[in-house]
Amino acid sequence: MFRAPPPERRRRRDLVAAAVVVVVLAALVLALAATSDIAGTTSRTADEPIAAPPPASGAPAAFSTAWEAAGPGAPAPVVAGPAVVTAEGSTVLGRDPRTGEERWSYTRDLPLCTVGAGFPGIEQGRVLAVYANDDLVEDPGAGDGAYCSELTMLSGDTGERVGARNPDSRPGTRLLADDTYVLATGTDRLEVWRSDLVRTLEYGTVPAQEQVGRQPRPDCTHGSAALGGRRVAVLERCPGEATDRLTVLAADGEDGAEQPEERFSVLLPGTGAVVVAVSTAQVAVALPDPARLVVLDDAGVQVSVSEVAGTVADPPGGVAATSADDTHRFWFTGSSVVALDATQLALLWTLPDALGPPVRYGVDLLVPVREGLRVVDAERGTPGRLLPVSRPDPDAPVTLAVAGDVLLEQRGGRVAALVPAA
Repeated sequence: MFRAPPPERRRRRDLVAAAVVVVVLAALVLALAATSDIAGTTSRTADEPIAAPPPASGAPAAFSTAWEAAGPGAPAPVVAGPAVVTAEGSTVLGRDPRTGEERWSYTRDLPLCTVGAGFPGIEQGRVLAVYANDDLVEDPGAGDGAYCSELTMLSGDTGERVGARNPDSRPGTRLLADDTYVLATGTDRLEVWRSDLVRTLEYGTVPAQEQVGRQPRPDCTHGSAALGGRRVAVLERCPGEATDRLTVLAADGEDGAEQPEERFSVLLPGTGAVVVAVSTAQVAVALPDPARLVVLDDAGVQVSVSEVAGTVADPPGGVAATSADDTHRFWFTGSSVVALDATQLALLWTLPDALGPPVRYGVDLLVPVREGLRVVDAERGTPGRLLPVSRPDPDAPVTLAVAGDVLLEQRGGRVAALVPAA
């Protein structure tokens, strides 16, 4: 006759040991939760995706102010998909572009280094928020606040977290984006990410370099940089060199991020240079005394030089004040707008008395000026009608962006949204 085995005998010490294991595991879970990113994060996503405003057809008869908000955390208006993004303190806010209503928010218990938009080809938009955290960098000499090493990617329409990585950027970093890549600038290091946040290039001083000797000039200081045509152009000042150096790199080299793929590196005829733009074929660099724009080909050979009005100096965050449309690059010299051909970077025209780079608003090109916004012929630079805009400081620099038919102005630490007047 079959008999069931007797019940397993559990001695008291076995039960105690099991209880200790459970307590230890619970303590570990609590400790991980308390020290994880989630513990220091407050994320409020949108109940419904933000709706995109209707597209602009052209400059209206007049603009009116729809809303204003504080936005000191970004150097320029941030448009990510249908959302206008502002940042203050450690909080990033996604706003309805027409009303300014806060639709989603993301806050960390870390200092915010910068925020920008990435990969504009993604319909929902991508917001890139970079926070300071030295604990994630293997650099024993780093002091508090030395690195911006937490990047969170959010969906522009809802604020949902869609990606993250740990860069090794420095405070003051700026983000430059095209449809495929994002460049994080820095005075001693830069890096590039794909839309999936895989790093495709790191260049300069690498905190924990696994394979020594892969960085060609780790002791140089970076003055400015630009992204375009699947290439990165960086201005370097190196020990033992009397003039500035221009280096052009592949944004996504064949040998991976740790081995920079150098297209060319040449010494420039002077110091104090600024990288203005880079395309698939050319690089435009500004030089001072006198202020002039030098264009080099894809081998680093000078092909043209043109005098320009303005002051050539290292720009904030290592990024020249520029904008672009499908056929042009525009550079703000500090007093004038210089228009370049998008591919060859040849100088087309110059417009004086501007406050910042222009932006396309439908079929029209708008340039910020002291009295408001000037409609300008994009092909010839001929000034057209003026749309008056009242600003607190009429002489302060202005950076523009467009979200549908909403025109955004970054005025110092505030963002103003303008809409066609009724």
